[in-house]
Amino acid sequence: MPVRVNLERVLIERHMTLSELSVRVGVTLANLSILKTGKARAIRFSTLDAICRALHCQPGDLLEWVDGPPDADE
Repeated sequence: MPVRVNLERVLIERHMTLSELSVRVGVTLANLSILKTGKARAIRFSTLDAICRALHCQPGDLLEWVDGPPDADE
């Protein structure tokens, strides 16, 4: 996938667990785990906003475009 999710790195930098982030943003642990592993197909702007607020970061800290072939199902 050409978009890489760097949620794990940001969590480590902020000394926060995925469980703690889940409570702070009101998103299930399962959905955050899908996002963290890069398996998410989309993210709502409201969710991205909540995550950025909780982690005091910018969307570009969490998402990174990398050169490569697009997903096969697109």
